[in-house]
Amino acid sequence: MTKLAHHLGCFLREHLPRERGASANTCDAYAYAFQLLVCFAAKSMHTQPSLLEIDQVDAPLILAFLEHLESERRCSSRTRNARLAAIKSFFRYLEYHDVSCLDQARRIHAIPQKRTDEALVDYLTMPEMQSILDAPDSTTSMGIRDRAMLHLAFAAGLRVSELVQLRLDQLELSPQAAVHVYGKGRRERVLPLWKQTATAIRAWLAVREQASDPEVFLNARGGAMTRAGFEYILDKHAKAAAVLQPTIAAKRISPHVLRHSCAMHTLQATHDVRRVALWLGHARVQSTEIYLRADPTEKLEALAATGIPTLRRGRFRPPDALIEMLRSTKH
Repeated sequence: MTKLAHHLGCFLREHLPRERGASANTCDAYAYAFQLLVCFAAKSMHTQPSLLEIDQVDAPLILAFLEHLESERRCSSRTRNARLAAIKSFFRYLEYHDVSCLDQARRIHAIPQKRTDEALVDYLTMPEMQSILDAPDSTTSMGIRDRAMLHLAFAAGLRVSELVQLRLDQLELSPQAAVHVYGKGRRERVLPLWKQTATAIRAWLAVREQASDPEVFLNARGGAMTRAGFEYILDKHAKAAAVLQPTIAAKRISPHVLRHSCAMHTLQATHDVRRVALWLGHARVQSTEIYLRADPTEKLEALAATGIPTLRRGRFRPPDALIEMLRSTKH
């Protein structure tokens, strides 16, 4: 029997970041998935996590763990599938480093992903988005920072990780304002910025204190902004904007909703899903098709292009007397 801790450490510290070139966010997500798994397994086996053997983490345990995620931790099907994907990736790694795990790995690979509902994306209308952009107090340095962050997150359609990790050397404010984004899957894209967005960023850089951190946006302590920090800022200004735009209060506002809003407004302006995919940094256009389902204008154009179906005038024929009698006498 082989200790789980040794192979798991090599997988997370060497294989993922060095051999696979996985991003820091992916490594963190996988590490958290295995933290949940080994804690669940150790509790089930009445042992310590560091003493777990690989053969103890078998398919029945994985199935029980997935059930635990959904029933007790209230995880969604998407989260359950993400945790299962991390586990399968680890056992693919084990197949080449411990041949005794081949049969065990094959049984775990046979565990199916759970089908998920494809709901319509949530997004903000332009009046709602404008009210959120206007919510920060532009007379304070933190308000100027918040306004620049909100403008950039919406105008460039950035993921929250791309926003908080943005460095000063990724900004180009002259002659044409643009931002260099290193996105998911190590894909780089260059996005031009609106004049209003560039103005908001210049205002923040003018009051930004000189700090050792290279990130563009800093928190109140002078350190790099975090995901949780931006979520708090967005929630605060969304509540303030809901006073002027009550429809905001009925929506769940998250950083990714700003990205969805950028995509929807870009699609409505260009009517080209390929341009939206390039703007968002999607590897495949299929990932961008969710915005086509949420945009009613595409359906309205299709409806207008087709003619209204006409019904032919028919003639009423009374039923045959014998057949009607037989039908009425059925028991």
